[in-house]
Amino acid sequence: MNDEPKIIFEAETESSVRMWFGDSIDEKILWRISAINDSLHHAPFPGFVESVPAYTTLTIFYDPMIVGASSMGAGRYSFELVIDYLKTYSDKIQPSSKQQGEKLIQIPVCYGGRTGPDIEEVARYNKLGIKDLIRFHAERVYTVYMVGFLPGFPYLGGMNEKLATPRRLNPRNLVPAGSVGIAGAQTGIYPLDSPGGWQLIGRTPMRLFDPMSGSPALLSAGNRIRFSPITYEEYQYLSSDQ
Repeated sequence: MNDEPKIIFEAETESSVRMWFGDSIDEKILWRISAINDSLHHAPFPGFVESVPAYTTLTIFYDPMIVGASSMGAGRYSFELVIDYLKTYSDKIQPSSKQQGEKLIQIPVCYGGRTGPDIEEVARYNKLGIKDLIRFHAERVYTVYMVGFLPGFPYLGGMNEKLATPRRLNPRNLVPAGSVGIAGAQTGIYPLDSPGGWQLIGRTPMRLFDPMSGSPALLSAGNRIRFSPITYEEYQYLSSDQ
């Protein structure tokens, strides 16, 4: 018996449809969204333009002229045709296979010091020692639930609740690219220099976003990552190699 929530389809504009998979941040929902998103890109329906996955939704953009001109288009609205296409994709998905096949991406992080200026505040707020904070943060496997805010910015689920910390009261005008931060119950990585209010506990030398690459963003929804602590000397060496 299938106990997964029913997908709700909603026509947003004359050229987009949104699929709602539930109302909570959940890995089962993530894998369903990721599986349908992959299917759309591997075997797109006529008129498909792009899709945007989020925590509990998948928004599909399409060209209504091409959709309406398809063999199924006679006498029907484009959004009705698109919803029919999407129902076909959703009926065929087997998201569990994607979850099992995701490789683990290691992200080196230099914690504390000049690369993690808020680590002492996060430790104080949670009544932890610095070593325990780093261990709690680095021992988990995280799932990328969505990418947004900045190009390539991963919102990660799976952080130890002992590390949850509110955002900074006064956001910074400049957060360096690669900074690893905590905001509430989530952790994430700034892919570009940017203003930001997350509590910064470390920095990675890895480049998360390269506009000159064929695949600009290193991470995408559904990826699994783990942080690997490195020294400041290792951080400098790896940074010079980027």
